[in-house]
Amino acid sequence: MPSSSNTLHAQRRSQQRGIPPLISHWLLDYGEEQFDGHGGIVRYFTPQAVRSLERDIGRDPVRRMSEFLRCYLVQSSVDGAVITVGKRHGNKHVRRH
Repeated sequence: MPSSSNTLHAQRRSQQRGIPPLISHWLLDYGEEQFDGHGGIVRYFTPQAVRSLERDIGRDPVRRMSEFLRCYLVQSSVDGAVITVGKRHGNKHVRRH
């Protein structure tokens, strides 16, 4: 994927939703990816992704940021730009097609 810059929309949503930029970086590096069927790629943390993150970053930093492990981002499948970021609430899972 060529680029992973954030669109203005993604920057605003991240700020509005209180999601630190570090989480977007972690999602891009460790998040599971799923095509959304509309030209986007949804990235989110799976238990396996969290284990990899803990192995590379350390358990304590990941634990301190645990409230953000239910976050996701949507990335363009064309240019790799991050379109938006959000938090999953309740028992909602990422839709898999």
